[in-house]
Amino acid sequence: MQASTMAATDSTKMEGFWSNWKCQVMELLYWRNLKQSGFVFGSLLLLLFSLTQFSVVSVVAYLALAALSTTISFRVYKSVLQAVQKTDEGHPFKAYLEVEMSLSHDQMQKYAENAQYYINSTLKELRRLFLVQDLVDSLKFAVLMWLLTYLGALFNGLTLLIMGEDLFLIPYAQIDQYLALIRTQVNSVVGK
Repeated sequence: MQASTMAATDSTKMEGFWSNWKCQVMELLYWRNLKQSGFVFGSLLLLLFSLTQFSVVSVVAYLALAALSTTISFRVYKSVLQAVQKTDEGHPFKAYLEVEMSLSHDQMQKYAENAQYYINSTLKELRRLFLVQDLVDSLKFAVLMWLLTYLGALFNGLTLLIMGEDLFLIPYAQIDQYLALIRTQVNSVVGK
């Protein structure tokens, strides 16, 4: 009895998490906040193109160096400005240094439970597919894997990620408007 209650609670938590996550992704895809979507799209595209030219270690190191160069330059600039103007404003990043940046035990437990749920679900599904619990599903999975071998032969993984990231460029809001017009036309024709 207790296991079914826990499963229902886990299911409810995960549905809430997924619905919130899906809403945030749809906000980005529909470009409702142009600055945010542009920043995410541009950063992701720059990261993917960087990974096509450099190793992951190099990209992380370059990003860290860029961030450090910016913050050190700003700190030195503010220090020189304080010395010239003879003010005592203190450290320019003081507000950020005082922000508590630790996860509580409850937050860590929540994230661990979410990760555990996804890992367990994935393992159960893979076990079901590989051990042929349902022949049709296992055959579908085999065909999908076979098709992916051809896709992998044509493109490398980063090219596929870049192509997938180009979905940001599709104006979903306009497509939805035209689909709604088409649906109304089809429904009116079918109604007649």
